[in-house]
Amino acid sequence: MDRRDFVGMGLAVGAVASVAPARSAPANAAFKPGGALDAGVLQQQELMAAGKLSSHALTSQYLARINSIDKSGPRINSIIELNPEALKIAREMDRERAAKKLRGPLHGIPVLLKDNIATADRMSTSAGSLALVGVRAARDAHVVAQLRAAGAVILGKTNLSEWANMRSTHSVSGWSGRGGLTRNPYALDRNCSGSSSGSGAAIAASLATLAVGSETDGSIVSPASICGLVGIKPTLGLVSRGGIIPIAHSQDTAGPMARSVTDAALMLAAMVGVDPADAATLDGAGKAGDYAKALDKGGLRGMRIGVARDFFGSNDELDAVIERALKALAAQGAVLVDPVQVPNVAKYGDSETEVLLYEFKANLAAYLKDYAPDAPVADMAALIAFNEKHAATELRYFGQEYLLRAEAKGGLDSQEYLDALANNRRYAREEGIDQVLREHRLDALVAPTGGPAWLTDFINGDHYGGSFSTPAAVAGYPHITVPAGFVHGLPVGLSFVGAAYSEAALIGMAYAFEQATLHRRAPQFPASVSLAVK
Repeated sequence: MDRRDFVGMGLAVGAVASVAPARSAPANAAFKPGGALDAGVLQQQELMAAGKLSSHALTSQYLARINSIDKSGPRINSIIELNPEALKIAREMDRERAAKKLRGPLHGIPVLLKDNIATADRMSTSAGSLALVGVRAARDAHVVAQLRAAGAVILGKTNLSEWANMRSTHSVSGWSGRGGLTRNPYALDRNCSGSSSGSGAAIAASLATLAVGSETDGSIVSPASICGLVGIKPTLGLVSRGGIIPIAHSQDTAGPMARSVTDAALMLAAMVGVDPADAATLDGAGKAGDYAKALDKGGLRGMRIGVARDFFGSNDELDAVIERALKALAAQGAVLVDPVQVPNVAKYGDSETEVLLYEFKANLAAYLKDYAPDAPVADMAALIAFNEKHAATELRYFGQEYLLRAEAKGGLDSQEYLDALANNRRYAREEGIDQVLREHRLDALVAPTGGPAWLTDFINGDHYGGSFSTPAAVAGYPHITVPAGFVHGLPVGLSFVGAAYSEAALIGMAYAFEQATLHRRAPQFPASVSLAVK
């Protein structure tokens, strides 16, 4: 494939609303782990430092792999658009390296962004919606500016659950009107979860070194777990929300998705920073840890970890995997407090939804005014009307119930909203996670992140099984998932949740567990699960 072919791949690859039958990859497309494309950040940097690899060559190889794995072969369909400037950026990073001007660990490293993260370049930022196809952001999201300053090569945008899965009560994760359906590399007929579906599938399939996801409740950790990855949902305000197409400012955050704890930690270090336009980052100023230093194989020694048993029980085989993980934690020196109960979880189920609906309406209008003033829609009402006008494509599989409910809400001065928000913060924070950590003198909580991937179902929608995402999501506290094993060949993750700004400690624990177990295996793109495989 020559340079003209790569440039041609910079055109949008989305706008595929149909769902083609799943099929296995041809033999020559089978995943071959161990090469530069599957390597981590530090290994790729070693190769570039030794002159055995360049950023341009690495970016070119990822583009070729996207063509053979994402757009043909198994066609996992994780990339919604490629950056036509990616090779140019890579070449500039190589020039800087030759001039001894290294920006840090991400210098020349290809990174994918979820397509709700604004980039002031030739790519759209659409949240997967046909309403924003061709709409270019007025400026970079703050996190994109941070990554560019760190030397990352922005390779493209990933598909997602449209509007970050806040459109329908019967949605199918990983499907968007613009991008179609993203398939799970571990079984093509199964779901990647969402809403960072494309980011999860792409990194699992080694289509880039790193990806950025975003989470309101589960949208990083769930697809990371289901795709056999490490995902970090940071404390609210550690990473700027500026320029990310929003759902709710009280819960939204971006975070890294990677094949190892090391890669996720290095990426998080590049993403954090104070954004004068985001007040939450002002509260987080000076609270970032030394995430590289936290990568310690002894990171579990002496840590008191509470086992949140209320989040077990959705799947017997999953529970068996997590029981083995608990033994591994103890073997590495952790002190398990088993069981513990996260109190008052049931008290913010309904109020969480209320807050999301109120904030989605207000936050979407503010984003469109600030970052996409030329978009054909300016607010929730206009978006609803657009979808109704284009119902044959946008509403072909499920509706827009959440959009309609959000539009019916009042402003952020509504007493109903203020009461719901206060309820969330009380019961998720001081009378939730803070309380259980304090009472048992815990450093972290652990539980299964969620169940294995389910069959994609366009008739009945998603069926998740269990999930441990909500307490940390509503509290705005950090949550890390790490590969813990497999259920019938499908990855599942172990979650570590802690107090606000405890990312460094959680990274240390996650790293020690990862290095002691090394559960991650590369996907092989089977058409379906083999029940003979445990």
